[in-house]
Amino acid sequence: MSTQTSAPVNLVSVNTAPDRAKKVIGQVIENVKDRYSIVHAGNSTTIEGVKSLLESVQPPPGILFCASMWTPEQQEEIQKIARDTIPGIKTHGIPTGLQVQVGPDGIVKYLMERIDDIMSQK
Repeated sequence: MSTQTSAPVNLVSVNTAPDRAKKVIGQVIENVKDRYSIVHAGNSTTIEGVKSLLESVQPPPGILFCASMWTPEQQEEIQKIARDTIPGIKTHGIPTGLQVQVGPDGIVKYLMERIDDIMSQK
């Protein structure tokens, strides 16, 4: 039985390196396409841009990923903005510094290990 969602879920990222975000998230989307229909709908390179990005994407994003260059406090702020702007949005902060430690492939692996939990967030 397929657990793929019928309508694609828009995902936005908050990453100061948008090309890397697109590559990493694109790889995750490709890896889970048999289970989930996810579209990388946009990226904000600043915390200040998160709210306007969330409001501009239609249909509204269902997922927000914070990249690992943000501090835990910044990640919490970004995720709070997301939840305040779109109640019910699923959010996930990649641990601070993980990209530096494991590189893009490590981030893909990290997200693959957690995607089911992220998708099942209430």
